[in-house]
Amino acid sequence: MWILTVYSNENNISMYEFNSEKEAREALKNCKGCKILSEVVYYNDHSTLVMI
Repeated sequence: MWILTVYSNENNISMYEFNSEKEAREALKNCKGCKILSEVVYYNDHSTLVMI
């Protein structure tokens, strides 16, 4: 999952979620303001679970 965070010149913060990097990068080109593109990676390793 990819998250695009946009800080606009009017001090607004918007966040957009994309399933593919290609979609996210296309949206990145069209946004104005300060932009941050992040990839979210979920790590599910059940062998690291500890039973109490």
